[in-house]
Amino acid sequence: MHIKELFSLKKKIILVTGGAGNYGRCIVEGLAEADGKVITASRNLSTNEAFVQELKERGLDVHALPLDQGDPASIKALKIAIEKQFGALHVFVNNAVARPMATYDAPMETFAESMRVNATGMVDLMREMTALIVASGGGSIVNIASMMGMFGPDLSNYEGTSMTQSPPPDYYFHNAGLINLTRYWARMMAGKNVRVNCVSPGGLFNHQPEQFLKNYTKKVPLGRMANNDDIKGLMVLLASEAGAYINGENILMDGGLNA
Repeated sequence: MHIKELFSLKKKIILVTGGAGNYGRCIVEGLAEADGKVITASRNLSTNEAFVQELKERGLDVHALPLDQGDPASIKALKIAIEKQFGALHVFVNNAVARPMATYDAPMETFAESMRVNATGMVDLMREMTALIVASGGGSIVNIASMMGMFGPDLSNYEGTSMTQSPPPDYYFHNAGLINLTRYWARMMAGKNVRVNCVSPGGLFNHQPEQFLKNYTKKVPLGRMANNDDIKGLMVLLASEAGAYINGENILMDGGLNA
């Protein structure tokens, strides 16, 4: 197959949860630019629809649907809507996350809420979307975790800033779990023509305080945080036939920070 065909997402129906978030916007844009038909789903439908309109004006094939990842009925409704409106699902990018816990000593109720959405809700969503992909003849699942699921917090990044030096434990907990859940899912999908991989990004530039940027980037061999384009190629690789023999992997995308 020609290399351009290998990387093409033409005729692929793709779901990205949390598609209007920081990394989500980059992911949706990249997959749509590779000619995929991309559905972005999140709780904030109006924000999602505004983002979709921006991309439609550029001629990209994108659509917005509602999803509350913590609500089983909402997950079922999303599955039904995709079946009814698009007839299939070939790629699922599992990107949505809730952040109810703000610090180490936040109330345990906030940890429980995080697990309800980021653990229970996520597995529920993965099972439902996996069933759609299997029924569509197979495809690719890409979980978006974080380098924070692989390493402990580097508090020196926050020195000289007013940013919290007490990062919440749930974020580290559920991202580490998602990385190994990826391996589990890849094994469980054996023989079903479904590949399951994970991407663990480092920090994305989002106009953070100058001192934070200085602290962070001096540790990165590439000398910067990720930009909006850095995740695009990797996502297209994992979603397309170009990544057909990549399965059960967690790819650390941090510019060499943890090399």
